[in-house]
Amino acid sequence: MALTKYKLGDLLRLEDERNYTKEFTLDDVRGISIQKVFINTKADMEGVSLLPYIVVRPDFFAYVTVTSRNGEKITIAHNETDNTYIVSSSYVVFSVLRKDILNSDYLFMWFNRAEFDRFSRFNSWGSARETFSWEDICSINIELPPLPIQQKYVDIYKSMVANQQSYERGLDDLKLVCDGYIEDLRRRTPCEKIGPYIEESNSRNDELKNNFVQGVNSSSEFGETRANTTDLDFSNYKIVKTGHFAYNPSRINLGSIALLNTSDCIVSPMYVVFNVVNHEKLLPQYLMLWFERKEFQRSTIFFATGSVRDTFSFDLMKDVKIPIPNIKTQRALVDVYSTYKVRKKINGQLKDRIKGICPILIKGSLEE
Repeated sequence: MALTKYKLGDLLRLEDERNYTKEFTLDDVRGISIQKVFINTKADMEGVSLLPYIVVRPDFFAYVTVTSRNGEKITIAHNETDNTYIVSSSYVVFSVLRKDILNSDYLFMWFNRAEFDRFSRFNSWGSARETFSWEDICSINIELPPLPIQQKYVDIYKSMVANQQSYERGLDDLKLVCDGYIEDLRRRTPCEKIGPYIEESNSRNDELKNNFVQGVNSSSEFGETRANTTDLDFSNYKIVKTGHFAYNPSRINLGSIALLNTSDCIVSPMYVVFNVVNHEKLLPQYLMLWFERKEFQRSTIFFATGSVRDTFSFDLMKDVKIPIPNIKTQRALVDVYSTYKVRKKINGQLKDRIKGICPILIKGSLEE
């Protein structure tokens, strides 16, 4: 069986059906993530007319033409559901016209490769914002094997995705159990301030013995700092010891607080560092569980103070109230939550590996 080369534009059709009949509502509005999936829109929709929104029917594609400041990726998604969505009029919506030549799932595998991300970024144009236009999509040359070969590799890909999604559903069930237990704790156990159980640490790196600079990201994890550390004096940086907390007082509302589980590190002097002083009353891991809740992050916005920018000081941290059950109950909850986090990490790795196998499957189909 020979490969055949096509212009992608000869196989696709631009779709421009608008929501003029008001058939679709705010519940049907979607955006697209850089993971190439449809997501609930994050835009402020108050007062926005949905009439010009473009209809994305099942088996349609949608993408955002702007590629700059987008994580070096193009945001494109395939509606693989039986539901119809609507997207902003700034999106481009299209479908496969020649289904006798091109399998739409195979095309999405082709789009889902890092090679396509690099290609779209390299071929984006613009001054204020770089874009990869519909015309750019249409001008792409693509080599295709016959439909049965395409379907064979699509089936392999879909079976892997189905296994991952099954694992993810179990993950959601575990999270539901954990959240339910926490809510039950809030009802049964009186809340108390954590101030008596924590103390601030201001140890400085004045002897320059530690050069392991870290920051705290919005995923509540320590990681490599994004700041430019060239020629910086680290002697004033704060030392974070294993088992201690650190947080950015200006970004804690975004989740920038973490418990250090690795070797000692140093963080910016603007960070707040503290530790739990009474482990017989309060486990650091249990406290971290509460810090990771969205409810806690929202509360820091409410209580934060400042003139130029709001900050959540250590004094405000000491006033935080949580239910503190006995250590046995805390440890049980921590064990369940730790299992959830480990499985969540594995699920993320599965997703990455499935996406990473797309170029292998495409290559395999072309070679076959």
